[in-house]
Amino acid sequence: MLFRLARFASLLAASAIVPSCAPVDALNASIDLSGLSISRDIAYAPGPMGMMDVYRPSAPRAAKLPLLVFVHGGAWKSGNRGEYQFVGAPLARLGMVVAIPDYRKSPQAGFPTFLEDNARAIAFARNRATAWGADPQRIFLIGHSAGGYNVLMLALDPRYLNAVGMRPTDLAGVVGMSAPTDFIPSTDPDVAAAFGPSPRPEEMQPINFARKDAPPILLLHGGKDDIVSPHNTASLRRHMMAVGGEVRVQTFPDLGHIGLVVAVAPISAWRAPVRNAIIEFIRAPA
Repeated sequence: MLFRLARFASLLAASAIVPSCAPVDALNASIDLSGLSISRDIAYAPGPMGMMDVYRPSAPRAAKLPLLVFVHGGAWKSGNRGEYQFVGAPLARLGMVVAIPDYRKSPQAGFPTFLEDNARAIAFARNRATAWGADPQRIFLIGHSAGGYNVLMLALDPRYLNAVGMRPTDLAGVVGMSAPTDFIPSTDPDVAAAFGPSPRPEEMQPINFARKDAPPILLLHGGKDDIVSPHNTASLRRHMMAVGGEVRVQTFPDLGHIGLVVAVAPISAWRAPVRNAIIEFIRAPA
């Protein structure tokens, strides 16, 4: 099976119920927060899932910093913004403003609600960018796993950003990490619950929205990923190249699915230069 998100969701659930020694807690505890301004529980939409956390340098060296919106994974059914301090803080320390939103998930909400929520979060962040010291013309989306799917769909299918007064061309770039892009939602119970029955499943797959005028895309994948197969990244690259779109791919042979995002944390950066790949993409000349 190309797409084993049920296993990933169970791993996250297991971590969440192990107090204090949960891997994600230890990872976040290792993060140096000095020199950062962190705003938590900012409401971008009604309800408990309409919140975001924002990380930024306390004394930015540049007048306008890139604005990153990071969308977390979890099989569209689990995960929360608080688990990803190990992503937000290190990137902010390198001169970024990083917004990490929550969004509604299965079984309470399914496709396309999570895309609509993410679109609202992006529009909200764009409207607040100047107040946060960020450049509203330099918005980058980053997502891991299910979050990678979300950001790629927002970049490729214009309907969701259009609904909040934006266009995919308003984005400076998109980073998909371990992203499912070419899969059949009905083949996995958890995925089927999130996506529901649809007479047109092709409208749920990023590969079918490949377009030449999409923002630049960077696809990162672990060579040992047995949860979201690297086939997904290869397939989207092939579709994007066929239409003349701008897409880059970097594979890290020794990393698995979770290892790819964990390598963003300084304590794990020795495993592979994942964070460097993201920073180089963001800092590349437009």
